[in-house]
Amino acid sequence: MGLEKLHPFDAGKWGKVINFLKEEKLITDDLIVQAREATDEDLLVVHTRRYLNKLKWSFVVATITEIPPVAFLPNFVVQRKVLRPLRTQTGGTIMAGKLAVDRGWAINVGGGFHHCSSDKGGGFCAYADITLAIKFLFERVQGVSRATIIDLDAHQGNGHERDFMDDPRVYIMDAYNRYIYPGDGFAKCAIKRKVELEWGTEDTEYLQKVHSHVEGALNEFKPDIVVYNAGTDILDGDPLGGLAISPQGIVKRDEVVFRAARSRGVPVLMVTSGGYQKRTARIIADSILNLHSLGLLDREQATCVLGSPSLDQMVRDSAKDFSNLSLQ
Repeated sequence: MGLEKLHPFDAGKWGKVINFLKEEKLITDDLIVQAREATDEDLLVVHTRRYLNKLKWSFVVATITEIPPVAFLPNFVVQRKVLRPLRTQTGGTIMAGKLAVDRGWAINVGGGFHHCSSDKGGGFCAYADITLAIKFLFERVQGVSRATIIDLDAHQGNGHERDFMDDPRVYIMDAYNRYIYPGDGFAKCAIKRKVELEWGTEDTEYLQKVHSHVEGALNEFKPDIVVYNAGTDILDGDPLGGLAISPQGIVKRDEVVFRAARSRGVPVLMVTSGGYQKRTARIIADSILNLHSLGLLDREQATCVLGSPSLDQMVRDSAKDFSNLSLQ
């Protein structure tokens, strides 16, 4: 409807990533899982009914997504054109969590709505997909009782921090530009390993800090799953991130996280989160190609959540009784 022109986010980013990976012959349609839209029942595992009811008001969605004209649209249009795609990405993160446990890793080419908590949305984030994925795993997958969130988006992940404030099962590492949104002092109390960055931080300093703190986090707390929020808004020139990391720096950052987790035998669920430049899709694809070339992704077990009936059926079979998402 042209609404994407009123927002800094590249709404076509996720499809472009998949297309780049297909062009490079890394994935084919039978290696892509079609994400399922999260139902109300799924969302209520974390969200309050009061919050979900608020999303039936268009002006509330307009505030969360920071697109003022959305306030003037009938809510049935907002539900179909704005919230349904976000619910589908949320379902993808939940599914990818189970796939990561089964196969060692999974990437939801989308998701990472880290500013949304159980009862409040914001910062373009309407559903708490990271919290949901972890709660689903805790409640429905045997052997998963501890999780580490490594949040390397340029912004503080205050949504999941508020949700897991007093939960000793979840360890949060968060590296972010200390001067930008959301500046949530209360949520910072949940961060076990806090890395506050200055304006214009560049590759050398950034990668040294990421490496030392990721290693430290995984040595300090032994998780059953790593949820990696891999925002690309750290890229130099991003209008919202305020950092100065090169494309090569982003590729290396992702490598550091995957190498640290996989060397310890810990499954990784990656979501792509923020990134407000057209070139971020190419960088995400290049990073995934790099992970594969280094042997950190097993192609035979590849799982990018988005597309294919054949693998989709296999996923539903392996995830039977896991959630409504896998039973529809």
